Amino acid sequence: MIQSQTYLNVANNSGARKLMCIRVLGAGNRNTANIDDIIITIIKEATPNMPLEESEVVRAVVIRTCKELKHSDGMIIRSDDNASVVIDRKGNPRGNRVFGSVTEELRELNFTKIISLALEVL
Repeated sequence: MIQSQTYLNVANNSGARKLMCIRVLGAGNRNTANIDDIIITIIKEATPNMPLEESEVVRAVVIRTCKELKHSDGMIIRSDDNASVVIDRKGNPRGNRVFGSVTEELRELNFTKIISLALEVL
């Protein structure tokens, strides 16, 4: 579960390395985000000579969390880190590679471009 002030790793090659969540988008006043939720983040650490810079506000979609996610068939998915993919306003990823695994739930929210770039889908 991702709350405000949570640090996340970046799982694509957009130029950012570390993000900090500042707002969870969604219905009502939700305080936490799970896998497949869109969050507003600020870049805390960035790669030099890339289009994204530090202290830039960007949108991201959460693809991995340390908190376990339970599927309807009983399978539990848990990760070692909190990770996200930087996206634009239309929902397309800003980079062209996705590192690590992503979950199948991204397909339900039309993040098929992220699924096609990922190496492993759980």
